[in-house]
Amino acid sequence: MADAATFEKLTLVLRDVFDDDNLIATADLTARKVKGWDSLGNVRLFLEVEQAFVVRFSATEISSLKNVGQLAELIEEKVRPRGRP
Repeated sequence: MADAATFEKLTLVLRDVFDDDNLIATADLTARKVKGWDSLGNVRLFLEVEQAFVVRFSATEISSLKNVGQLAELIEEKVRPRGRP
């Protein structure tokens, strides 16, 4: 499971993108549970996540994600220094 710090940063991004100060990034959060998280919202979200975490995602990676928990884990894989578990 991803670190609390990753979820905290994702919370800030989600709140900004979807203009909802009540949003909280949790492992089971999905687009269906967030007002405005449609295809355009998804593009905006991933652009902001890429900037906030200084990572890049492929279209395949994005389309394979089922929830925010999987997104957080993928972010951590990408920012983790090579050779570290």
